[in-house]
Amino acid sequence: MLPGHPLARHLDDFLTDLANANKPRNMIRAYGGEPSQVAAHHDGEIAGLTAAPVRAFLGEIAGQAPSTRKRKRAAVASFCKWAVRHELLDASPMDRIDTIEVPRTLPRPADASDVAAVLAAICSRRPRKDVPVDVLRDRVLFETAYVCGARASEVCGMYVEDLDLRPDDEHARVHGKGGTVRTVLLDDRGYVALLRLYLARAGYTSGPLFRASINGRGGPLSYDAAHHRWKKYCAAAGAEIGIHQLRHAHATELINSGVSIEVVRRRLGHDFAETTQAYTLLADKVADAEIRAGRRRQRPVSELTGLALSRLDTIACTW
Repeated sequence: MLPGHPLARHLDDFLTDLANANKPRNMIRAYGGEPSQVAAHHDGEIAGLTAAPVRAFLGEIAGQAPSTRKRKRAAVASFCKWAVRHELLDASPMDRIDTIEVPRTLPRPADASDVAAVLAAICSRRPRKDVPVDVLRDRVLFETAYVCGARASEVCGMYVEDLDLRPDDEHARVHGKGGTVRTVLLDDRGYVALLRLYLARAGYTSGPLFRASINGRGGPLSYDAAHHRWKKYCAAAGAEIGIHQLRHAHATELINSGVSIEVVRRRLGHDFAETTQAYTLLADKVADAEIRAGRRRQRPVSELTGLALSRLDTIACTW
Protein backbone atom coordinates (compact mmCIF):
# COMPACT_ATOMS: atom_id res chain seq x y z
CA MET A 1 0.00 0.00 0.00
CA LEU A 2 1.31 3.43 -0.92
CA PRO A 3 2.34 5.67 2.02
CA GLY A 4 -0.36 8.19 2.76
CA HIS A 5 -3.17 6.09 1.31
CA PRO A 6 -6.43 6.66 3.26
CA LEU A 7 -6.63 2.95 4.13
CA ALA A 8 -3.03 2.69 5.37
CA ARG A 9 -3.61 3.72 8.96
CA HIS A 10 -6.62 1.42 9.28
CA LEU A 11 -4.65 -1.52 7.91
CA ASP A 12 -1.90 -0.82 10.44
CA ASP A 13 -4.47 -0.82 13.25
CA PHE A 14 -5.96 -4.07 11.91
CA LEU A 15 -2.59 -5.82 11.89
CA THR A 16 -1.77 -4.47 15.35
CA ASP A 17 -4.99 -5.94 16.70
CA LEU A 18 -4.11 -9.29 15.11
CA ALA A 19 -0.69 -9.20 16.76
CA ASN A 20 -2.21 -8.28 20.11
CA ALA A 21 -4.57 -11.23 19.74
CA ASN A 22 -1.49 -13.44 19.38
CA LYS A 23 -2.34 -14.53 15.85
CA PRO A 24 0.40 -16.46 13.99
CA ARG A 25 3.10 -14.37 12.33
CA ASN A 26 2.52 -15.91 8.91
CA MET A 27 -1.19 -15.08 9.16
CA ILE A 28 -0.45 -11.45 10.05
CA ARG A 29 1.98 -11.19 7.14
CA ALA A 30 -0.56 -12.65 4.71
CA TYR A 31 -3.47 -10.58 6.01
CA GLY A 32 -1.48 -7.41 5.48
CA GLY A 33 -0.93 -8.05 1.79
CA GLU A 34 -4.38 -8.65 0.33
CA PRO A 35 -6.21 -5.56 1.72
CA SER A 36 -3.34 -3.40 0.46
CA GLN A 37 -3.85 -4.82 -3.04
CA VAL A 38 -7.55 -3.99 -2.86
CA ALA A 39 -6.53 -0.44 -1.96
CA ALA A 40 -4.92 -0.12 -5.40
CA HIS A 41 -8.46 -0.08 -6.80
CA HIS A 42 -9.90 2.30 -4.17
CA ASP A 43 -8.43 5.72 -3.56
CA GLY A 44 -11.05 6.99 -1.09
CA GLU A 45 -11.70 6.64 2.62
CA ILE A 46 -12.57 3.30 4.16
CA ALA A 47 -16.20 4.33 4.67
CA GLY A 48 -16.65 4.39 0.90
CA LEU A 49 -15.22 0.91 0.27
CA THR A 50 -17.62 -1.07 -1.93
CA ALA A 51 -17.68 -4.43 -3.67
CA ALA A 52 -16.31 -2.96 -6.93
CA PRO A 53 -12.61 -2.68 -5.90
CA VAL A 54 -12.80 -6.12 -4.30
CA ARG A 55 -14.11 -7.59 -7.55
CA ALA A 56 -11.31 -5.84 -9.43
CA PHE A 57 -8.73 -7.36 -7.07
CA LEU A 58 -10.23 -10.84 -7.39
CA GLY A 59 -10.25 -10.40 -11.15
CA GLU A 60 -6.50 -9.75 -11.08
CA ILE A 61 -5.85 -13.06 -9.32
CA ALA A 62 -8.40 -15.09 -11.32
CA GLY A 63 -5.63 -17.25 -12.78
CA GLN A 64 -4.35 -18.42 -9.41
CA ALA A 65 -5.34 -21.67 -7.73
CA PRO A 66 -8.82 -21.72 -6.12
CA SER A 67 -7.31 -22.41 -2.69
CA THR A 68 -5.02 -19.37 -3.04
CA ARG A 69 -7.87 -17.13 -4.15
CA LYS A 70 -10.05 -18.37 -1.30
CA ARG A 71 -7.31 -17.57 1.23
CA LYS A 72 -6.81 -14.09 -0.19
CA ARG A 73 -10.55 -13.42 -0.21
CA ALA A 74 -10.65 -14.50 3.44
CA ALA A 75 -7.95 -11.95 4.30
CA VAL A 76 -9.95 -9.11 2.73
CA ALA A 77 -13.13 -10.36 4.42
CA SER A 78 -11.39 -10.37 7.80
CA PHE A 79 -10.25 -6.76 7.32
CA CYS A 80 -13.74 -5.65 6.31
CA LYS A 81 -15.31 -7.48 9.26
CA TRP A 82 -12.83 -5.72 11.57
CA ALA A 83 -13.76 -2.35 9.99
CA VAL A 84 -17.48 -2.98 10.57
CA ARG A 85 -16.81 -3.93 14.18
CA HIS A 86 -14.94 -0.66 14.68
CA GLU A 87 -17.74 1.30 12.98
CA LEU A 88 -15.51 2.35 10.09
CA LEU A 89 -17.83 0.62 7.61
CA ASP A 90 -21.61 0.41 7.76
CA ALA A 91 -21.62 -3.02 6.13
CA SER A 92 -19.00 -5.36 4.72
CA PRO A 93 -18.76 -5.30 0.90
CA MET A 94 -17.79 -8.97 1.14
CA ASP A 95 -21.45 -9.78 1.78
CA ARG A 96 -21.95 -9.09 -1.94
CA ILE A 97 -19.00 -11.26 -3.04
CA ASP A 98 -19.62 -14.96 -3.48
CA THR A 99 -17.34 -17.36 -1.67
CA ILE A 100 -14.81 -19.31 -3.72
CA GLU A 101 -15.39 -23.02 -4.02
CA VAL A 102 -12.30 -25.18 -3.80
CA PRO A 103 -12.52 -28.64 -5.41
CA ARG A 104 -11.88 -31.36 -2.89
CA THR A 105 -8.72 -33.29 -3.59
CA LEU A 106 -7.24 -36.33 -1.92
CA PRO A 107 -4.11 -35.93 0.23
CA ARG A 108 -0.87 -36.89 -1.50
CA PRO A 109 1.21 -38.86 0.99
CA ALA A 110 4.87 -39.45 0.26
CA ASP A 111 6.19 -42.99 0.12
CA ALA A 112 8.00 -43.96 3.32
CA SER A 113 11.10 -45.04 1.37
CA ASP A 114 11.28 -41.64 -0.34
CA VAL A 115 10.96 -39.83 3.00
CA ALA A 116 13.72 -42.01 4.45
CA ALA A 117 15.96 -41.20 1.47
CA VAL A 118 15.54 -37.44 1.92
CA LEU A 119 16.14 -37.60 5.68
CA ALA A 120 19.24 -39.71 5.07
CA ALA A 121 20.47 -37.06 2.59
CA ILE A 122 20.52 -34.58 5.49
CA CYS A 123 22.43 -36.79 7.93
CA SER A 124 22.20 -40.14 9.65
CA ARG A 125 20.04 -40.80 12.71
CA ARG A 126 23.37 -41.54 14.36
CA PRO A 127 25.29 -38.51 13.10
CA ARG A 128 29.03 -38.16 13.36
CA LYS A 129 30.39 -35.61 15.81
CA ASP A 130 31.54 -33.37 12.95
CA VAL A 131 28.02 -32.89 11.57
CA PRO A 132 27.23 -29.14 11.89
CA VAL A 133 24.51 -28.20 14.36
CA ASP A 134 22.42 -26.51 11.66
CA VAL A 135 22.42 -29.74 9.61
CA LEU A 136 21.43 -31.72 12.70
CA ARG A 137 18.72 -29.11 13.29
CA ASP A 138 17.32 -29.70 9.81
CA ARG A 139 17.22 -33.47 10.28
CA VAL A 140 15.35 -33.13 13.59
CA LEU A 141 13.01 -30.44 12.23
CA PHE A 142 11.82 -32.43 9.24
CA GLU A 143 11.67 -35.69 11.14
CA THR A 144 9.55 -33.94 13.77
CA ALA A 145 7.09 -32.94 11.04
CA TYR A 146 7.03 -36.55 9.85
CA VAL A 147 6.74 -38.46 13.14
CA CYS A 148 4.25 -35.99 14.65
CA GLY A 149 2.16 -35.41 11.54
CA ALA A 150 2.62 -31.68 12.11
CA ARG A 151 2.56 -28.83 9.62
CA ALA A 152 5.99 -27.39 8.84
CA SER A 153 4.88 -23.99 10.15
CA GLU A 154 3.83 -25.61 13.44
CA VAL A 155 7.21 -27.30 13.82
CA CYS A 156 9.10 -24.09 13.04
CA GLY A 157 7.17 -22.41 15.83
CA MET A 158 7.97 -25.01 18.49
CA TYR A 159 9.86 -24.06 21.65
CA VAL A 160 12.03 -26.19 23.92
CA GLU A 161 9.39 -25.61 26.59
CA ASP A 162 6.91 -27.50 24.39
CA LEU A 163 8.83 -30.73 24.97
CA ASP A 164 8.20 -33.17 27.80
CA LEU A 165 11.01 -35.71 27.59
CA ARG A 166 10.40 -37.77 30.70
CA PRO A 167 11.68 -41.27 29.90
CA ASP A 168 9.10 -43.62 28.39
CA ASP A 169 6.47 -40.87 28.34
CA GLU A 170 7.83 -38.32 25.86
CA HIS A 171 5.35 -35.79 24.44
CA ALA A 172 5.39 -32.51 22.52
CA ARG A 173 2.91 -29.66 22.46
CA VAL A 174 2.05 -28.48 18.97
CA HIS A 175 0.53 -25.03 18.51
CA GLY A 176 -1.89 -25.24 15.59
CA LYS A 177 -4.29 -23.04 13.67
CA GLY A 178 -6.57 -20.67 15.53
CA GLY A 179 -4.49 -20.78 18.69
CA THR A 180 -5.24 -24.45 19.31
CA VAL A 181 -2.76 -26.63 21.18
CA ARG A 182 -2.51 -30.41 20.97
CA THR A 183 -0.23 -32.85 22.75
CA VAL A 184 1.47 -35.46 20.58
CA LEU A 185 3.05 -38.67 21.82
CA LEU A 186 6.67 -39.16 20.72
CA ASP A 187 6.67 -42.93 20.38
CA ASP A 188 9.64 -43.41 18.03
CA ARG A 189 12.65 -44.27 20.21
CA GLY A 190 15.20 -43.52 17.50
CA TYR A 191 13.70 -40.08 16.89
CA VAL A 192 13.64 -39.29 20.62
CA ALA A 193 17.31 -40.22 20.90
CA LEU A 194 18.13 -37.93 17.96
CA LEU A 195 16.10 -35.10 19.53
CA ARG A 196 17.98 -35.46 22.83
CA LEU A 197 21.30 -35.42 20.97
CA TYR A 198 20.31 -32.25 19.11
CA LEU A 199 19.35 -30.46 22.33
CA ALA A 200 22.64 -31.49 23.93
CA ARG A 201 24.73 -30.43 20.92
CA ALA A 202 22.91 -27.11 20.55
CA GLY A 203 22.88 -26.44 24.29
CA TYR A 204 19.24 -25.35 24.23
CA THR A 205 17.32 -25.35 27.50
CA SER A 206 14.64 -22.81 26.55
CA GLY A 207 13.50 -20.67 23.65
CA PRO A 208 12.89 -21.59 20.00
CA LEU A 209 13.60 -25.24 19.27
CA PHE A 210 14.72 -24.66 15.67
CA ARG A 211 16.65 -21.40 15.38
CA ALA A 212 17.67 -19.42 12.35
CA SER A 213 21.29 -18.95 13.44
CA ILE A 214 23.92 -21.56 14.11
CA ASN A 215 25.14 -19.81 17.26
CA GLY A 216 21.75 -20.26 18.93
CA ARG A 217 20.95 -16.59 19.35
CA GLY A 218 18.47 -16.30 16.47
CA GLY A 219 14.69 -16.48 16.42
CA PRO A 220 12.63 -19.39 15.09
CA LEU A 221 13.52 -20.64 11.63
CA SER A 222 10.96 -19.27 9.17
CA TYR A 223 8.72 -21.49 7.10
CA ASP A 224 10.21 -20.06 3.90
CA ALA A 225 13.73 -20.94 5.05
CA ALA A 226 12.64 -24.45 6.04
CA HIS A 227 10.88 -24.94 2.71
CA HIS A 228 13.98 -23.82 0.80
CA ARG A 229 16.19 -26.22 2.73
CA TRP A 230 13.76 -29.11 2.27
CA LYS A 231 13.78 -28.62 -1.49
CA LYS A 232 17.57 -28.68 -1.44
CA TYR A 233 17.63 -32.00 0.41
CA CYS A 234 14.97 -33.48 -1.90
CA ALA A 235 17.12 -32.57 -4.89
CA ALA A 236 20.11 -34.26 -3.27
CA ALA A 237 18.06 -37.42 -2.70
CA GLY A 238 16.50 -37.34 -6.17
CA ALA A 239 12.99 -37.27 -4.70
CA GLU A 240 10.08 -34.94 -5.38
CA ILE A 241 8.23 -34.55 -2.09
CA GLY A 242 6.35 -31.47 -0.94
CA ILE A 243 7.07 -30.57 2.65
CA HIS A 244 3.37 -30.93 3.53
CA GLN A 245 3.39 -34.48 2.22
CA LEU A 246 5.28 -35.50 5.37
CA ARG A 247 2.07 -34.81 7.32
CA HIS A 248 0.00 -36.75 4.79
CA ALA A 249 2.41 -39.68 4.93
CA HIS A 250 2.18 -39.84 8.72
CA ALA A 251 -1.63 -39.79 8.68
CA THR A 252 -1.84 -42.47 6.00
CA GLU A 253 0.56 -44.73 7.88
CA LEU A 254 -1.58 -44.42 11.03
CA ILE A 255 -4.78 -45.23 9.11
CA ASN A 256 -3.13 -48.21 7.45
CA SER A 257 -1.93 -49.54 10.79
CA GLY A 258 -5.49 -49.58 12.12
CA VAL A 259 -5.54 -46.40 14.23
CA SER A 260 -9.06 -44.99 14.51
CA ILE A 261 -10.18 -41.89 12.61
CA GLU A 262 -10.87 -40.02 15.87
CA VAL A 263 -7.35 -40.63 17.21
CA VAL A 264 -5.79 -39.56 13.91
CA ARG A 265 -8.03 -36.47 13.87
CA ARG A 266 -6.82 -35.38 17.29
CA ARG A 267 -3.19 -36.08 16.45
CA LEU A 268 -3.37 -33.96 13.29
CA GLY A 269 -5.40 -31.22 14.94
CA HIS A 270 -8.32 -31.37 12.51
CA ASP A 271 -11.52 -29.68 13.67
CA PHE A 272 -13.77 -32.18 11.92
CA ALA A 273 -13.55 -35.91 11.35
CA GLU A 274 -14.66 -35.35 7.75
CA THR A 275 -11.28 -33.76 7.04
CA THR A 276 -9.43 -36.77 8.41
CA GLN A 277 -11.80 -39.12 6.59
CA ALA A 278 -10.12 -38.17 3.30
CA TYR A 279 -7.16 -40.36 4.24
CA THR A 280 -9.39 -43.43 4.25
CA LEU A 281 -10.14 -42.82 0.56
CA LEU A 282 -6.52 -43.57 -0.22
CA ALA A 283 -5.17 -47.12 -0.62
CA ASP A 284 -6.05 -48.68 2.73
CA LYS A 285 -3.66 -51.57 3.26
CA VAL A 286 -5.56 -52.82 6.29
CA ALA A 287 -8.84 -52.97 4.39
CA ASP A 288 -7.13 -54.60 1.40
CA ALA A 289 -5.64 -57.29 3.64
CA GLU A 290 -9.01 -58.00 5.26
CA ILE A 291 -10.73 -58.27 1.87
CA ARG A 292 -8.07 -60.67 0.55
CA ALA A 293 -8.29 -62.79 3.70
CA GLY A 294 -12.09 -62.87 3.47
CA ARG A 295 -11.98 -63.97 -0.16
CA ARG A 296 -9.49 -66.72 0.65
CA ARG A 297 -11.84 -68.01 3.35
CA GLN A 298 -14.79 -67.98 0.96
CA ARG A 299 -12.96 -69.54 -1.98
CA PRO A 300 -13.06 -73.17 -0.77
CA VAL A 301 -16.83 -72.87 -0.24
CA SER A 302 -17.28 -71.41 -3.70
CA GLU A 303 -15.17 -74.13 -5.26
CA LEU A 304 -17.17 -76.86 -3.48
CA THR A 305 -20.42 -75.26 -4.56
CA GLY A 306 -19.20 -75.09 -8.14
CA LEU A 307 -18.13 -78.72 -8.02
CA ALA A 308 -21.51 -79.79 -6.64
CA LEU A 309 -23.37 -77.93 -9.36
CA SER A 310 -21.16 -79.54 -11.97
CA ARG A 311 -22.02 -82.99 -10.69
CA LEU A 312 -25.73 -82.19 -10.68
CA ASP A 313 -25.44 -81.12 -14.32
CA THR A 314 -23.78 -84.44 -15.15
CA ILE A 315 -26.52 -86.42 -13.38
CA ALA A 316 -29.20 -84.40 -15.12
CA CYS A 317 -27.69 -85.22 -18.51
CA THR A 318 -27.98 -88.97 -17.79
CA TRP A 319 -31.68 -88.77 -16.95
